[in-house]
Amino acid sequence: MTETHPLIPQILTALDSVMDPELGRPITELGMVGPIEVDADSAVSVTILLTTPACPLKARFTREVTAALTPIDGITGVNVIMGAMDDEQRQALRDKLHPPQREIPFVGPENTTRVISIASGKGGVGKSSLSVNLACALAKQGYAVGLIDADIYGHSIPDLMGIPEGDGPTVIAGLDLLLPVEAHQVKVMSIGMMKPSRGQVVAWRGPVVDRAIGQFLTEVAWGDLDFLLIDLPPGTGDTAIGLGQKLPDSEVIVVTTPQLAATEVAERAGTMAAMLAQQVIGVVENMSYLETSCPHCDQTHRVDVFGQGGGNLVAASLGERVDYEVPLLAEIPLEPGFREAGDQGQPIVLSNPTSPAAAAIIGLAERIAG
Repeated sequence: MTETHPLIPQILTALDSVMDPELGRPITELGMVGPIEVDADSAVSVTILLTTPACPLKARFTREVTAALTPIDGITGVNVIMGAMDDEQRQALRDKLHPPQREIPFVGPENTTRVISIASGKGGVGKSSLSVNLACALAKQGYAVGLIDADIYGHSIPDLMGIPEGDGPTVIAGLDLLLPVEAHQVKVMSIGMMKPSRGQVVAWRGPVVDRAIGQFLTEVAWGDLDFLLIDLPPGTGDTAIGLGQKLPDSEVIVVTTPQLAATEVAERAGTMAAMLAQQVIGVVENMSYLETSCPHCDQTHRVDVFGQGGGNLVAASLGERVDYEVPLLAEIPLEPGFREAGDQGQPIVLSNPTSPAAAAIIGLAERIAG
């Protein structure tokens, strides 16, 4: 690089605008800019260092680098040369995208990402639907959000997020890292996107499941996230234990329904999180009530279809067990449109944000972010 030439600072500034389409960062930041030469006639030659010589993006980089440099006053021509990173440069890029030695990037004092697991004592309480909508609500508020579907056997996040079958994470050539699928401005990882078909059964024993989830944390280029939400499988099994051990500083939201029969199992999920040194930040009561229009008085009435008081009971009981206040964060009403939006892969906080269920979840997102 002829760094002494007066055009070099302008060239580097212009190259800041050229983004790697897979990694979403400037090529200058990723170490992809090699030698820059300016000849006597002010024609510029720029070498772009690809992660692999077979990178299919050569034409795109040539086009975008040329477009970025051509408007600079004094440049008479642009020649883009394609090179390839050596092993040391590739390792430096890996380390930039992901901590070395495959460490989990969401642990330790330098971590700035809030990791929140969504837990429940049993299935059928709408935990995954809440996870999806909470992630989308946070993203809509301008936060960078990732979502892990840790329910390996009962994965439902891809369908709820409207991710088409066949869409899966991208392998970054030469770096042994995966790029998550982005849907509704949320970065998503699920085993459901990595199978030949959604209908294929996952028949893995616990240790294999634990390794797979570990890879979601260590081998995915998540980038800089504000929030990472994890949709846990119901109960207190291997996955909840393994993630609690991997992410000891993470937070947990416990999802329950109003009926008293659901409260005891919900309390177990929160107690397990506390045993693993995770912070239980609150309880969400889903399917809390149904609003119906009365044909007799033309007023809207609240109908407690599944009883009432379960969320408050879980919050109070967990507070006693963990010896700190565990608030009831939100009551999400029962609403047919909530289910319909999930079936269509269009989270209700985006498709109908003024509906009662969406408004409650948006309020929950604001409370958590605040």
